[in-house]
Amino acid sequence: MAVSRRRIWGWMAFDWASQPMYTLGLTFVFGPYFASVATAYFMTGGLDRAAAGAEAQGLWSMGQAVAGLLIAVTAPFLGAFADNSGRKMPWIAGFSVLFVVLTAMLWNLTPDGAWIYMALIFFYLAFFCAESALNFVNAILPSLGNRHEIGRISGSGAAFGYWGGVASLFIMLLLFVEDPDTGVTLIGLAPALGLDPAQMEGTRSVGPFIAIWFAIFMVPFFMYVRDDPSLGGQSTKISAVWAELKDTLRGVVRRKSLLNFLLGSMFYRDALNALYAFGGVYAAIVLDWTTINIGIFGIVAAFAAAIFTWIGGLADARYGPKPVIIVCVWLLIGVSIVIVGMSRASLFGVPLATGSAMPDAIFFAAGVIIGGAGGATYAASRSLMVRHTDPDRPAEAFGLFALTGKATAFLAPASIALFTYMTGNVQLGFLPVIFLFLLGLLLLRWVNKDGDRA
Repeated sequence: MAVSRRRIWGWMAFDWASQPMYTLGLTFVFGPYFASVATAYFMTGGLDRAAAGAEAQGLWSMGQAVAGLLIAVTAPFLGAFADNSGRKMPWIAGFSVLFVVLTAMLWNLTPDGAWIYMALIFFYLAFFCAESALNFVNAILPSLGNRHEIGRISGSGAAFGYWGGVASLFIMLLLFVEDPDTGVTLIGLAPALGLDPAQMEGTRSVGPFIAIWFAIFMVPFFMYVRDDPSLGGQSTKISAVWAELKDTLRGVVRRKSLLNFLLGSMFYRDALNALYAFGGVYAAIVLDWTTINIGIFGIVAAFAAAIFTWIGGLADARYGPKPVIIVCVWLLIGVSIVIVGMSRASLFGVPLATGSAMPDAIFFAAGVIIGGAGGATYAASRSLMVRHTDPDRPAEAFGLFALTGKATAFLAPASIALFTYMTGNVQLGFLPVIFLFLLGLLLLRWVNKDGDRA
């Protein structure tokens, strides 16, 4: 049955609406702002800058770890419940409302750090809502085309989302995010709407901005995407849902390709999420970049993500998703090695001239690779998951995909926190990321490129 273009575009609207949470929130504006506020807060408690920075990174990583565990525990069960009932839209709507409220509250993180712990809780609750809604949205993907079309649709949707990230980042940098020293935005203006730069109100407006953006651009999604009335109709009693889920989990163990894909993607997606979450924090702490510098870096990375994710979707349609994932993960390993070996003063132990721009240039290049390879990896992974999905139970399948994506979500952040605390060095804290990427690649050796779709 042909799928209407409106339904496909409506489905893609979710990527556009939700991307600022990751571009503005997790990586390039709120994350670095949180790191700078937390670092200053801990310095007032008597820590030196290096120790305070490590403490700030550890706190941020702990929030990500807890949120990941919460997603891992709930996603498979929610997916099974949605498949049994045949209804995904009410779940998406509910998580959307909570997301808007929680992100709007991030405004309260003032430069004095008084709201630092509440901001961490609210941010990662919002992150939980965004990821939970995404699981149900991804479960709609198998119904949008055949196996040869899914890769292109997935890549195009992710690329469309990254363009949303670019657009939102442009608006924030040009009109709102202020330089803490000069109090003006990237184009030399005071923050819009009369916001007070002394209180970093332009930067703090990122939370309400994410909320408003999401609320506006989810309208096409709810207009054109509907639940399939032919699905569901099974018992939604807790016992029945749990029995279905246990049968599915037992089946996974017998499906070698699916099992290795879920395990392999668990590790390389965990490593990729760590790069996203800590890239901006690294730039703020190690390279001493301002939020505006990090925002410019974000625009470059988001441009690369939009372009190369679309190209990755075309490559997926031609060669399949597995080769796309392998190439991209190797690129991300290279970037991670550079991050570990670079600081403001040296590159792999070789001293750099005082004030050298080389670390900045290298990190900008790293941002291009993280954005491009990361985006293509994400799109190709959900495409490969479709090739391993029972068409009658897509939400449950993507719930398992979320489970394995988040079951060890604590591993990278916790390992980064541990290595950072043990070494007292932010760069060396990234070493576990490399090991996780390599482990993911190893497990992909036993994944069938064509899947084992039931």
